[in-house]
Amino acid sequence: MTEQIAQQYFQRTFQHRAYFNPRLRTTGGRYLLKTHDIEINPKQYEAFGEAALVDIIKHELCHYFLHLDKKGYQHKDADFKKLSIRVGAPRFCNPIQSYESRAKYIYKCRNCGAAYMRIRKVDTKRMRCGKCSGKLIEKNK
Repeated sequence: MTEQIAQQYFQRTFQHRAYFNPRLRTTGGRYLLKTHDIEINPKQYEAFGEAALVDIIKHELCHYFLHLDKKGYQHKDADFKKLSIRVGAPRFCNPIQSYESRAKYIYKCRNCGAAYMRIRKVDTKRMRCGKCSGKLIEKNK
């Protein structure tokens, strides 16, 4: 499938391996600079189907071909932005879980009552409210 997408959208051949990596959690896929292989998160395919898989492969192929051509292959580079727009590769994939469902901790400001959801625990002695600089207290979720 990766070879077919490379030929269809880039008019070039994909010479390396593309495979599912079930250990990927927060990313749809990744291009490995040393081996030139592409890893894809199978959870994206399970959750969003083949269209999401094609988008992820197009995105990773942008990294792949630009790196092989010794051009700017990072997200911030103009070469990457131009190529991804040309082939219709999205910048991000759809999140499998929302931030709200992943958040384990809720903090509330003592002064203004603003609530903050966090995935990781926050040091309430060091961190303050972003709105009024008040003290934060942890609430159970």
